[in-house]
Amino acid sequence: MSIRNPLMAAAFALLAALTSPAMAALDIVITEGVNAARPVAVVPFVYQGTSPLPSQIADVVSSDLRRSGSFSPLPVMELPQAGVGQESQLNLADWIATGAEAAVVGTIREIGPDQYEIGFELIDLLRAQADSESSTGPVVNNSHVIDSRQTVIPASQFRRFGHRISDIVYEALTGNKGAFLTKIAYVTVGDAGSKNRYQLRVADYDGYNEIMLLGSNEPLMSPSWSPDGRKLAYVSFENRRSEIYVQDLYNRQRERITAFPGINGSPKWSPDGKQLAMTLSKDGSTEIYVMDMGTRALKRVTNHYAIDTEPAWAPDSKSLVFTSERGGRPQIYRVDTNSGRVKRLTFKGEWNLGGSITPDGRHLVMVNRTNGKFNIARMELSSGHIDVLTETYLDESPSVAPNGSMIIYGTSHNGRQVLAAVSMDGRFKARLPMQVGHVKAPAWSPYL
Repeated sequence: MSIRNPLMAAAFALLAALTSPAMAALDIVITEGVNAARPVAVVPFVYQGTSPLPSQIADVVSSDLRRSGSFSPLPVMELPQAGVGQESQLNLADWIATGAEAAVVGTIREIGPDQYEIGFELIDLLRAQADSESSTGPVVNNSHVIDSRQTVIPASQFRRFGHRISDIVYEALTGNKGAFLTKIAYVTVGDAGSKNRYQLRVADYDGYNEIMLLGSNEPLMSPSWSPDGRKLAYVSFENRRSEIYVQDLYNRQRERITAFPGINGSPKWSPDGKQLAMTLSKDGSTEIYVMDMGTRALKRVTNHYAIDTEPAWAPDSKSLVFTSERGGRPQIYRVDTNSGRVKRLTFKGEWNLGGSITPDGRHLVMVNRTNGKFNIARMELSSGHIDVLTETYLDESPSVAPNGSMIIYGTSHNGRQVLAAVSMDGRFKARLPMQVGHVKAPAWSPYL
């Protein structure tokens, strides 16, 4: 494919890359950023019961906080006390000496067949330290609890409630909403000739509870979440041409949305759930269209002889960013869906593509090519300043967490296509490899 048409070349390269061996569960390997994270203590919850403990909720909380890139939980062996489930049981002076900013303690009590009462407390050790330094007596217990909750759940809900605790802790300590009760969608690919070689999968954000939503012998691409988290739009080649489908994750029903001649690609839900942006070439040139999901009426929002593709919505559902070659090379533009007015956003770097606006509307996340390297970058919309966030190889398809803290993206590692994550400031990095096969096209869900 000639470099004169890099956008189309990238599309064919994507199809060519979707040709790899079978799949396995996701794993998360933290590669950078732990030293810059804030120290916290997550104490194994105290168990009171006669049946074997189903799982340790504190393990989920500790893993969540570590993977957020903002916190570094202390190793369990370094905690000064074990078997403590409330602040009143803590020797606060010993806990302050660990240097941790906060501690999570809790209890798990068996109260019936598959019924467990879970309670936890989030303790502010910085405030406890300040109180100890300003007082001549011992630190008063039960005065530094930031938050505490109690609930009754079955064993099957342990991981989910662990994520809920992590959300509460993250928000209390950062002021920003946590995104641990979210999911990711992605595409995996099996061996040539295998049944359902291409699979659209959905898992918890950390790779657990993975399900196969759809299997096909032809390529699947570009999953996009509806804002209520109930549906996925995606591209399927099952009829030997690109078509856009919308599928319900709960009842598994699906509907074919477009099957026009030529390209049907890059579906993206609007934040209000009323519209679906897409790339179509049904009228000759490759343009951005918007479909009203209530009436199925189509509106063409770009009109140019160059390729316009990869639409993504602004948070207000009134404008789109998209990739276009209208300036000679792939760059990112913004279009008002009502007026059709177009404005170029990116100027630095050889190419910029695959853009999306962060939930707070302040930044553009994209793939930046500089000196032939494709990496994930963030641009401040008010100033145009660009920071390249990754140093991995052939990065693509960035998707931003709903709280704007992390970016998940596709990359290459040891000859395989894998998923990776980077914090919005670029300090924390992790890799989500599969044991075998390739995984691509990640899409982070909204809050669920």
